[in-house]
Amino acid sequence: MSRSLIRRALLYRWLIFWIMAIAYVIVYFHRLSTAVVAVDLQQAFGATGGFIGLLASAYFYPYALMQFPAGLLSDSLGPRKTVTGFLLLAAVGSVLFGLAPNKEFAVFARVLVGLGVSMVFIPTMKLLANWFRGHEFAIMTAIVNVMGGFGALTAAGPLAAMTGWVGWRVSFEIIGAATFFMAIMVWIFVRNRPEDLGWPPVTQLDLPAQSAQKRSETIKPWQGAKIVLSEPHFWPIAIWFFFTCGLFFSFGGLWAGPYFINVYGLSKSETGSILNMIAVGLIIGSPFYSLLSDKVLKSRKRVLLLSSLGLALIVGFLNLFPNGLPHYALFFLMLFFSITSSAIVVIGFTTTKELFPIQIAGTSVGAVNLFPFLGGAIFQPFIGWILDMYPRTASGGYPLEAFKSAFFVMLIASIICVITTLFMKDTFPGQTSTPN
Repeated sequence: MSRSLIRRALLYRWLIFWIMAIAYVIVYFHRLSTAVVAVDLQQAFGATGGFIGLLASAYFYPYALMQFPAGLLSDSLGPRKTVTGFLLLAAVGSVLFGLAPNKEFAVFARVLVGLGVSMVFIPTMKLLANWFRGHEFAIMTAIVNVMGGFGALTAAGPLAAMTGWVGWRVSFEIIGAATFFMAIMVWIFVRNRPEDLGWPPVTQLDLPAQSAQKRSETIKPWQGAKIVLSEPHFWPIAIWFFFTCGLFFSFGGLWAGPYFINVYGLSKSETGSILNMIAVGLIIGSPFYSLLSDKVLKSRKRVLLLSSLGLALIVGFLNLFPNGLPHYALFFLMLFFSITSSAIVVIGFTTTKELFPIQIAGTSVGAVNLFPFLGGAIFQPFIGWILDMYPRTASGGYPLEAFKSAFFVMLIASIICVITTLFMKDTFPGQTSTPN
């Protein structure tokens, strides 16, 4: 095995990584876009708030449904072809959205966008598994998450400025062109694995020859799916994802805003400043958890347990003090909520990947990535249903008692998160932990 070829592969992988990381930022631009131009869309189409909600969900539902197929395609067709083809679809969807003559066409275009960008994250995880060694996977996943945080933190401002400059229609055509450019970059520079360029496998550097040979064996897509779904240790982490991310998407992604406005009487701009801490938590927490797992505790399971305990404490704090906190405390509340419910997913994905052979890394991560979005899709309306059980205030908002009931349900969900970690297998190299 030539050391010079290995060095070339170690350098080239960073080009692949940053292309995929930038593509992931574009995913966040698409994800946040309807919120930024909601008023423009209402004026352009004479739409109601309900339609704007439908338009936003037209992105999320196809995104969620495609996570398992994304894993199968990453393992069979390969990340390069998969990402290129689907980013081209997202580019077309974005341009069509800018040209949309009516509401129905706009929904169709957003479905295309959701389908297209759904094939970025899981193929990126597959590329990380192929181009980076096992002990590097957690920190690289953390960096991808950090890029997502920067996308969430910065996308809204530039997009709002661009729509003010050239209008929302031209803005989406520009975003479509940028998406098309990234698809071309992926096709030109990204390769599924070092062997595609005639280089030795980076993932085999720390493995004995017998293990390396085993890793080269082919596993058919549906055989891989059967392996994943029949693995008992897969289901605790899947359930954990469902409840942890269900809490994040329902509170951090939707109902925290009405809570701060209705209970604390904050303005929209003040609420937005507090909600920005979600992105900050993602940026800070992702590398923190990676270092904690890899260097300090040398464990996946213990990190997941500690984080879940932290999330339960935060939700418990909300139950004890649902109002009356100083405003500065709300910033810390959302920061730690984001760290324990969102940034921690880097360890969840690492655990999932380490449960299975590298050949089905895409299938395993894709299968588990269905559960966060399923949790959000169920928890968001469920919390809304609980809030609707109470009569509205004079200003049309939800009363404190409604949020108290919602927080109690969230507390139960957070306790379930803790319990599921007890049944997980510790996949950190050298650990042999079994369910308690």
